[in-house]
Amino acid sequence: MFLSHKSLQAIQIQPLKQYYSITINKSKWKSVVGLEVHAQIFSESKLFSGAATKFLSPVNTNVSLFDMATPGTLPILNKRCVEAGVLTALALNCTINPISYFDRKHYFYADLPAGYQITQQRAPLARNGNLQFSVFTTGVQKPYKTNVRLKQVQLEQDSGKSLHESDRSLVDLNRAGVPLMELVFEPDLTNGEEAAALIKELIIILQRLNTCSCKMEEGALRVDANVSIHQDGEPFGIRSEIKNIGSVRGVAGAVKFEIERQMKIKESGGEIVNETRAWDMENRVTVPMRDKEVQQDYRYMPEPNLPPLHLDVGPIIRDGFINIDSLKSKIPELPEQTRIRLREELGLTAEQCIILVNDPSLLELFIGSLNGQKFRASTLANFLINELNTALNKFEVELHDTQIRALHIGEIIRMLEGSLINRSTAKMVLDELFMGNLKAPSEIVEEKGWKQIVDEAELRKICQEVIDENEKMVTAFLKGKVKVFQALLGAVAIKTNKRADMAKCDKIMKELLHNIK
Repeated sequence: MFLSHKSLQAIQIQPLKQYYSITINKSKWKSVVGLEVHAQIFSESKLFSGAATKFLSPVNTNVSLFDMATPGTLPILNKRCVEAGVLTALALNCTINPISYFDRKHYFYADLPAGYQITQQRAPLARNGNLQFSVFTTGVQKPYKTNVRLKQVQLEQDSGKSLHESDRSLVDLNRAGVPLMELVFEPDLTNGEEAAALIKELIIILQRLNTCSCKMEEGALRVDANVSIHQDGEPFGIRSEIKNIGSVRGVAGAVKFEIERQMKIKESGGEIVNETRAWDMENRVTVPMRDKEVQQDYRYMPEPNLPPLHLDVGPIIRDGFINIDSLKSKIPELPEQTRIRLREELGLTAEQCIILVNDPSLLELFIGSLNGQKFRASTLANFLINELNTALNKFEVELHDTQIRALHIGEIIRMLEGSLINRSTAKMVLDELFMGNLKAPSEIVEEKGWKQIVDEAELRKICQEVIDENEKMVTAFLKGKVKVFQALLGAVAIKTNKRADMAKCDKIMKELLHNIK
């Protein structure tokens, strides 16, 4: 039985309230998470037809006769899609099947005109892969590595889209036949953060391979999560499947909620039902879609209109054939290799490497800013991770929508390491750039009079003025209230419009206060 979104909310949110007050003993439960990912292959045409795959095309304009299941039409396999699938499988350390087969998976949807989906069930394109990736949540835990096994990678076609209105349902077949890679991961994950980290890693890999755009907002990458819980020593529990999660944050939230929901049900003496659920992003809950008490019979059968898919292995490259070894040589540097290189060659921390590599735009800016420069890579990494990201959040923009360029960042770091400006001034220069000031950072500093005060005699004079002007704070400090010292340094920063070399001021202020004693 299928229910509308509003109906799901009505039946779901009320029953869950009985579990909210239950205290969970999380230590006695083990959670198991397995992901299935549908990645749209980056191709201009569909898997078995020449129709376009362009996003946001007018309704029913990217549709061939085959996509409409017109009698007499036959599938023609898109070579680009096979190459993308093989390349992806190789990057994920899979064993490629030299011969794979296509099957028909039968089920009825109004937006599936043929009444079946062409997929790979018996012998998929690849099997038995594995992916090692890092899990890291800023400010919550230290990074650690984990490994997930990949059961199989298979090619298949997407279905169309049903559009429901108050009095009728319409069908858009633009997505019908769009090429997909289905990646089925083993249940090797334990929580939502690991699930989200896996998807982040997969997105970076697919984008570097150029096999999927991974634009989840366009439906180019969709995630299904299978979640269950059990106690130590017991077999895996009954699982729930959360369908079509459309964001990395949604993956983390949906899995976390579902684990806790199942724990609360078990703690209250209830039983988990084998069902398909959806992620309600607005209310941050999973809601039931349909039960799985009866296993659907898809009546798999060999696809009679497609021959076995043969792939070449070895040094001999035959014209018109796809060669596995040739594709293997095209695999670029993968994200984990980049992290290792940044750590070994530039001395960055594990946390810095993860944050930079997980944000391709930030990594590109880092590499561009570092090019040919002599400043420390760690200083640049800290500035981008802390100050730049803070400014992006403050101005509510994405990096690619700003005027910030590698040349700007490199100049700021040079001035910072050369003691021409301090970190506070660097932030102010960055704000100027965000507000549309197109001048070079050095020009901005000169015009604003923001050069750092480094002359010790001048700094000593300023520190003495602050002491003279804040007799009560000085007295409190001399009586043992050491926290007042930071307030005195803050007064120096205010007095100099944050231009003082605070490291020198710290030393001078301590000396002057000691002499008062």
